[in-house]
Amino acid sequence: MKHLQFVLVLAIAVNVWECGDAKFGERGEMSPRRRRCYDGSLPKRLKKRERKLLLDGSSGGEVCHRLYPRVSCCPTRRAAYQILHRRDPRIFSTNNTECGRLLEEIKCARCSPNAQVLFHSLDMDKMPHREPDLPRLCQNFCREFYYTCRGHIPELFQADVDEFCQYYGRRDASLCFPDFQRKQSHRQDSNYLGDEKIEEISRKHKHNCYCAQEVLSGLRQPVAVVHCGDGSQRLFVLEREGIVRILNHNLELIKEPFLDIHKIVQSGLKGGDERGLLSLAFHPNYKKNGKLYVSYTTNQERWAIGPHDHILRVVEYTVSRKNPNQVDTRTVRVLMEVAELHRKHLGGQLLFSPDGLLHIILGDGMITLDDMEEMDGLSDFTGSVLRVDVDTDNCASPYSIPRSNPYFNSTNQPPEIFAHGLHDPGRCAVDRLQSDNGSLVILCTDASGRNTTAGRILEITKGGDYENEPSAYDLHSSGGAPPVGGFIYRGCQSRRLYGSYVFGDKNGNLRILQKSTSSTSASGEEWQEKALCLGSADSCGTMLVGHILGFGEDELGEVYILASSKSMVQSHSGKLYKLVDPKRPHTPKECQRQVEPPELLMTACSRHCKNGRCTPTGKCCCNPSWEGQFCRVAKCEPACRNGGVCVEPNKCLCKSGYSGNQCEKSERGMPNDQENGGIVDHIIDMTSYLLDLTKYVV
Repeated sequence: MKHLQFVLVLAIAVNVWECGDAKFGERGEMSPRRRRCYDGSLPKRLKKRERKLLLDGSSGGEVCHRLYPRVSCCPTRRAAYQILHRRDPRIFSTNNTECGRLLEEIKCARCSPNAQVLFHSLDMDKMPHREPDLPRLCQNFCREFYYTCRGHIPELFQADVDEFCQYYGRRDASLCFPDFQRKQSHRQDSNYLGDEKIEEISRKHKHNCYCAQEVLSGLRQPVAVVHCGDGSQRLFVLEREGIVRILNHNLELIKEPFLDIHKIVQSGLKGGDERGLLSLAFHPNYKKNGKLYVSYTTNQERWAIGPHDHILRVVEYTVSRKNPNQVDTRTVRVLMEVAELHRKHLGGQLLFSPDGLLHIILGDGMITLDDMEEMDGLSDFTGSVLRVDVDTDNCASPYSIPRSNPYFNSTNQPPEIFAHGLHDPGRCAVDRLQSDNGSLVILCTDASGRNTTAGRILEITKGGDYENEPSAYDLHSSGGAPPVGGFIYRGCQSRRLYGSYVFGDKNGNLRILQKSTSSTSASGEEWQEKALCLGSADSCGTMLVGHILGFGEDELGEVYILASSKSMVQSHSGKLYKLVDPKRPHTPKECQRQVEPPELLMTACSRHCKNGRCTPTGKCCCNPSWEGQFCRVAKCEPACRNGGVCVEPNKCLCKSGYSGNQCEKSERGMPNDQENGGIVDHIIDMTSYLLDLTKYVV
């Protein structure tokens, strides 16, 4: 009887011990089913001597024996070796060390004493078409495997991380892989926020926190970041002193500047002085016509009559025909100039709406009632949103239109006043995705008045008077810091940020504005303001520091932040950050776009228009004293006489026997209409004339 009791106790102990080996799932639960190998056979319990021999071996199967040292479905070295090397090489092979380590662990899942549970769950039985290449993965391990191997085994990862782990991950409380105690490896830190660090960052973050990934440093007072929309995915960074720099699609800085006009730009370094390079906007058809528009302040006072401090100028440039990463400054054409008295509330932003019209946003210039009474015409366009149609074939020469306002000058017809009543517009943004009724949505941050830092959000519409009309949203107090406008996020990397208006203030605080989900919110407002949480340097690798100077957007709709040190003495303290959602991959596969290298201008106008300029529509506008389709025919006024040919402006090539500016003088001293000569003399003269003309043309 005692022997029977001993046998029963021993059997119970062995059963408990076997279950103990299988309890290390994601939550440490024990398997509800008896352990079975993949083919349904029972796993083998290894003796201590066998374990030692297997672990001391040099074959590849020692990986699996190290993971399952006591009970295993691969009791021999050969069995473990076959498990590691018989899998599909297209999926289970890589040159990456970290990914290869995870793949070796996954291959060993068939050596697990719980292999039948891992590979044949109830969910898999409902999907007979699915090949059980992977076991049922625990959620943390699944996400780590996805981010580590996604770039090295693209055949396996055709979905985002949520879909992948929903397909291969554990959905209920059943056992999952790894079903053993696994030590986490320590990866080396990198200088950027790579995909392999996303999972670690995700665990450290609060639910609504984002990361500011540092992209570029050493900038000199950056003010804006724009893209040209030609498919090259380049970023153009504006520096206040008058320089535009390029970041290629790999976010690498190109040494030569895209545009350098610092000699004509008047800028200031003191706090509150807004003079300098203000804005850059690329024509919607930039890929074909190469047109871009720049606004800046200058001290070239050649036309303003009344007293003023500086001139705000809007000009048009064309990219170089020989280098797509450089502007041809010889193609400059002035569109508009405004004389201003003060150095604050300038505005000056340029943006194109989806209808192809250029919008120019001007501040109130801090002008007072006394200024307006003393200088008539000073406030005609201040505090306004002007709209200009640049897609015209107007070949008017600069300053050819009579000027009725001594403080405003326009090359073309005076612009349309789209809206007015603005004070200190920070930045305005056009929503990429227009509303259902096709209306234009422009959001701007602005000061509530001339002498206040209280902010407001304006939704600009045609004909709006925002001196009297209510704003879309009144911003809460931000410690006296003026707001800085951003962008309506239409990118792909962050799903939870989609459709939000991202903005901030100069103290470095970031916020978002979202449409109310319900039509009747508790506060009765259509917009809701929320703080945008940024993670610390420990969780993100980098952290936003200093004043926010502006925002930017790339071709994919991702948002960038420009910031500078709080000490304005540090002239090269500007930095560029990218706003990243750590809950998602840095560049999800569905967000990737093919990069198109920048192309040279190949239009007929750019190739043949030599003595003029090309309009955005492709018409060649001739310089003075030139005419013809491509401005290759010179004009002489008055016209050449006696068969002379105009070869240069106001320069005639005369026939033999004639001279003078218009070939009006005969070298033989007889009047032109009375001179008689033989046929031979005429033939000789004509031959000599044709030879001279041919020599000149050649």
